[in-house]
Amino acid sequence: MSSGIWQRGKEEEGVYGFLIEDIKKEVTRASKLKCCICKKTGASIGCVTPRCKRSYHFPCGLQRECIFQFTGNFASFCWNHRPVQIITSNNYRDSLPCTICLEFIEPIPTYSILRSPCCKNAWFHRDCLQVQAINAGMFFFRCTVCNNSDIFQKEMLRMGIHIPEKDASWELEENAYQELLQHYEHCDVRRCRCKEGRDYNVPDSKWEIKRCQCCGSRGTHLACSSLQSWEQNWECLECRGILYNSGDFQKAKKHTLPSTNVGITDCLLEESSPKLPRQSPGAQREDLLRQGSKFRRDISTLIIELGFQIKKKAKRLFINKANIWNSALDGFRNHNFNPSYTIEIAYVNENDHFGKEQPGSKQEFLSLLMQQLENSPLFEGSLSKNLSLNSQALKENLYYEAGKMLAISLVHGGPSPGFFSKTLFNCLVYGPESTQPILDDVSDFDVAQIIIRINTAATVADLNSLLNEYYNYLELIGCLRLITSLSDKYRLAKDILVYHVIKRVQAPFESFKQGLRTLGVLEKIQTYPEAFCNIFCHKPENLSTKILSDLFTVHTLSDVQALGFWNSYLQAVEDGKSTVTMEDILIFATGCSSIPPAGFKPTPSIECLHMDFPVGNKFNNCLALPITSTYKEFQENMDFAIKNTLRLEKEENSHFIGH
Repeated sequence: MSSGIWQRGKEEEGVYGFLIEDIKKEVTRASKLKCCICKKTGASIGCVTPRCKRSYHFPCGLQRECIFQFTGNFASFCWNHRPVQIITSNNYRDSLPCTICLEFIEPIPTYSILRSPCCKNAWFHRDCLQVQAINAGMFFFRCTVCNNSDIFQKEMLRMGIHIPEKDASWELEENAYQELLQHYEHCDVRRCRCKEGRDYNVPDSKWEIKRCQCCGSRGTHLACSSLQSWEQNWECLECRGILYNSGDFQKAKKHTLPSTNVGITDCLLEESSPKLPRQSPGAQREDLLRQGSKFRRDISTLIIELGFQIKKKAKRLFINKANIWNSALDGFRNHNFNPSYTIEIAYVNENDHFGKEQPGSKQEFLSLLMQQLENSPLFEGSLSKNLSLNSQALKENLYYEAGKMLAISLVHGGPSPGFFSKTLFNCLVYGPESTQPILDDVSDFDVAQIIIRINTAATVADLNSLLNEYYNYLELIGCLRLITSLSDKYRLAKDILVYHVIKRVQAPFESFKQGLRTLGVLEKIQTYPEAFCNIFCHKPENLSTKILSDLFTVHTLSDVQALGFWNSYLQAVEDGKSTVTMEDILIFATGCSSIPPAGFKPTPSIECLHMDFPVGNKFNNCLALPITSTYKEFQENMDFAIKNTLRLEKEENSHFIGH
């Protein structure tokens, strides 16, 4: 974009045809020019209008809404001389939706709002168009209404939209259509009778999974739908409804329903499980964006969809519980580690010279890892946290690793993060430039006091006095400004907020964001922000008797009296009549203090055994209850075992917490 340099060489010479000597001359020329926006030197870009003398930096020009044309001579125009879209008459009294994001906008052409040159009723946000152009490339970027490319691209280039000469991003994704080669292997009927779970599939047996003959994207065990053989046809509930509406239902019914006493609710009503996507991820994201805020998805379904990427090939991680963070870091950084492999956990003790391994629970490991992440120096704040500025962590690329850990944890069934501030989450979804931080985001007491004092200044003299008092600090962060009225204090306070919460941590944020792209998690968050906001910015709901009793399934032939004691014990814990909490019980049985968004795998279960104290098997999420003669004995034994087990585990790990 620099005004005094030309591409005199061939593409392979210098830097993309810009010769090194020319670049040095332009640097020298620009060092003598002052930016009319930030007043600093190095303003190499000038407005092409002949009589205009304005020069500016590229970022400053974007901030001041200059237009840069990424075509021809790469001309740039200042805010007074930039090209505009001319509309002879405005017949639109009401707001119209942006045809990309579907948010309503005022149909008046401005810098931020553009109209299609080929469809007079098609309006766009500039930002939406730019994102679409980057993703689609020159070969696929076109009007979203009429699909015109020539007229549309010419106008968008004139208005400063950059259209890269590349193929569409979804065409460049590695294994973009890999899901089309996968067989669906999951039982979706409401009452799955297989004790091994819905994903259990044994060919040539009653536990073989039969896919819907119409869509192939839902399935059932033969036994779960009372199918006598593989040759029998079976349609899922959704396809059955389509067949019914088309008039072919009776014909299909004769072939698919054998004579059986099993009710229709037992075998035909599927759970709301997602169908495999039938298009590339890039195209799918575009479709979802077009549907905008009207498209609502359940968070567990979204995470299950992300889990489709996980391959059956397993990767074992050797984890030292006393050093969870470094163990995980070593495992995830190993060149043989692939985030899409199934994770297996083996706990090791570095003080054990015999090198014994103990199989561990993946969900317990991820829960402990997320606790370490939340309390790490990478974040600052009490409950709602933002990224901190830690130079050592930045040097060691830990922000990237933290984002990667969080993404892996979510996809592999880990807990809700629950500690993000709304500001940090909005920066991830909408971008830092579209996010306004609040005072609660400032964890530094001294900075918070400066902002409060500026906001409460009563006169211009008081405000100027504060400027003099904090002159060095304001100059250092680039927030010095001329005060002409008392209302300037709000802009000054806002500048300090934006610097401290967003600009100061720009490098950590970009690194963290790249890590969060692992397994496509960030893209999923940006597509469904409302669903993900709950698990990122809010802690899970408090556990109750009903939630825990519904969560644990009971193995057959369990002791009836012990189960009665179990229900009474849960109620006593909820009523505060025990020193144990609901979270303690869940940790004791599963290693997790809350229910992960995608649920537990395997499903938590209860069995009753002749023993004195309960036993929690976190590897299988199984809680063994003691069989006692009285409820008092049952409660005392439960309290004693749970409290002391958790205390010992906490003591073993406490020396590393906060290291």
